Amino acid sequence: MTLLDESPAAPTDDTPRVLVQTRTLGDRWFRGTATSIGLFVLVLTGLIGAFLGYQAIPTLQHYGLSFFTESRWLPPQDVVGLSAVLVGTLEVAVVALVVGFPLALLTALYISEYAPVRLRSTLVALIDLMAAVPSIIYGLWGFFLLQPQMIHVSRWLAQHFGWLPLFKVNTDPNAASWAQTKFTSSAFIAGIAVSMMVVPLACSIMRGVFAQAPLGEREAALALGSTRWGMIRAVVLPFGQGGIIGGTMLALGRALGETVAVLLIIAPAFVIKPNILENGTETISALIAGLFGEASKRQLSALLTAGFVLFVLTLAVNTVAAVFVNRSRSGATTEI
Repeated sequence: MTLLDESPAAPTDDTPRVLVQTRTLGDRWFRGTATSIGLFVLVLTGLIGAFLGYQAIPTLQHYGLSFFTESRWLPPQDVVGLSAVLVGTLEVAVVALVVGFPLALLTALYISEYAPVRLRSTLVALIDLMAAVPSIIYGLWGFFLLQPQMIHVSRWLAQHFGWLPLFKVNTDPNAASWAQTKFTSSAFIAGIAVSMMVVPLACSIMRGVFAQAPLGEREAALALGSTRWGMIRAVVLPFGQGGIIGGTMLALGRALGETVAVLLIIAPAFVIKPNILENGTETISALIAGLFGEASKRQLSALLTAGFVLFVLTLAVNTVAAVFVNRSRSGATTEI
């Protein structure tokens, strides 16, 4: 009987192969173009911030920290401050979010989860069309159509919730002949007009995140006996939590910087007051737009400083929103 040769086989080479990535000419052109555009946007944003920061140096040297604590804006008397304007900006933005957030969330849920498939593209196009409407149209709509109706809503709020500082108005809303002018041109009305401008942005982001919820988890929830709303609560909303927060904060950034619509509605008043239903307020963007044309050299520097503050504020809000949107994912936090 012949024995087979059982000599040990040659050792195998376990060294991983180096993968060489080759790009076509079209890939290289696309990558270079996208990188160039991204870098251009970053450089342009940095240059805008540097320009505004440089222009703000004379104002900050002249007024110091009082520029952020003073509420009056009286350049002829050399008294200039941003505190009242900052409060007015935040009031209008918060009102816009309180009104716009539920509208954006419910609209996004309806389009992604409840609307018929044939109707979804039409609804998406209508939402996108709302975002394309110029802000001056929203301002005219708010001034001529919305304001005459909302003064009655403001009066009702003052009648029933006037014991809260937020809804208190320095007049008698129960009088037989009540002062309607006290309820016009307020932060409340301006915020409602701005809310219609931020709804498309927030809705688009939320809808995009909801549409990416994993189909397997949706079907698993329904297979276990969940209703459609139960599936939305257990899968879609946890998955889209980051998108909801990010979309809301991006909408906040848009509301903080809105100019023309607010300028057409509000009555300028440099007073810090928490009552949003009462006539008179001011925002940073409306202040710059209203006074830029007739500003002196020192007042122009103060306006540019206000613009720098708004630039930093909106940049911070949008950066945080982008972080939340990028971190939005499914899996670990989803419970069925």
